[in-house]
Amino acid sequence: MGTPQVDRRFFLTRVGVLGALAAAGTAVPGVARAVTTGPADPLVGVVSKLLAELARDTLNGLAVFVVPGPDGYSRTQGTPRSEPGAMEAKTPDFLIESLDNYVPMPDTIAAAVGRALANGLADVPIVVPNGLPLVPNALLADLDDVIKLLLRNDAALPLSAVIALLLNTQAVRVDPTSAAGPHLSPFSRLSFAKKAEVFELLEQADPQLVGSIDRELPEPLKGTTSGILQFIAGALLEFSAFGTFCEWSTFDAERLTVSRRPVGWDLAKYDPGSMDGWDEFKGYYQGRQKVSAR
Repeated sequence: MGTPQVDRRFFLTRVGVLGALAAAGTAVPGVARAVTTGPADPLVGVVSKLLAELARDTLNGLAVFVVPGPDGYSRTQGTPRSEPGAMEAKTPDFLIESLDNYVPMPDTIAAAVGRALANGLADVPIVVPNGLPLVPNALLADLDDVIKLLLRNDAALPLSAVIALLLNTQAVRVDPTSAAGPHLSPFSRLSFAKKAEVFELLEQADPQLVGSIDRELPEPLKGTTSGILQFIAGALLEFSAFGTFCEWSTFDAERLTVSRRPVGWDLAKYDPGSMDGWDEFKGYYQGRQKVSAR
């Protein structure tokens, strides 16, 4: 990684952008044209859209890792199933909504992960595979500048995008060939076993990743990165399962009921009629008619 151009190529490969550009012309209309014409400033909106699509694709791969189904992402990871799964339950939408609006992750932590990614995670070795799109050095510099600008501004990118870039960084490390291939993101190109390796790196306090992020944390948070990564890894798996088995995708907020039977109910063989209660559970314990305040 001796020249700036090589550094940029490594950085953009780590976060999955170079591989995503190969499919960007169809997945994100206008991106392929924009990234070959304009200067850096017009690229901000284009790259933001590309990163949003990259995040959604990554979370598609995450959702089916937890609850596979008959979709293409499940087939890619090698675990297709005949019954509906996370994609049919709209779990990626649930993850994006939850990560961007409800997960109580302090800005200092999200910003530290973003800055570590922006610095290219220099301590985390990867191999740049063949087959990536040929991008002119001038455009590499523009892309590099725009993405680093977005990552270093903790208000510029939603948490779902930061988390997705973190997963893609580890995906390329686990399997360098995932930098290019089907789908938009490296993580979604992995087999089920390789995805498990990504989570193993996050959960087992990978020292190189920990060191890169820990340097970006302010006191008194320094030294807490391993716990933060374990929390992130666990929360992502838990949220994926919850999003699939809950009623989020079919809940009618105005009527306070589900508009149709959720996918999770079928997977769990849930019968809502059994929740009305039974006679023996009605009334006070042991036939009591009232209780005192003491």
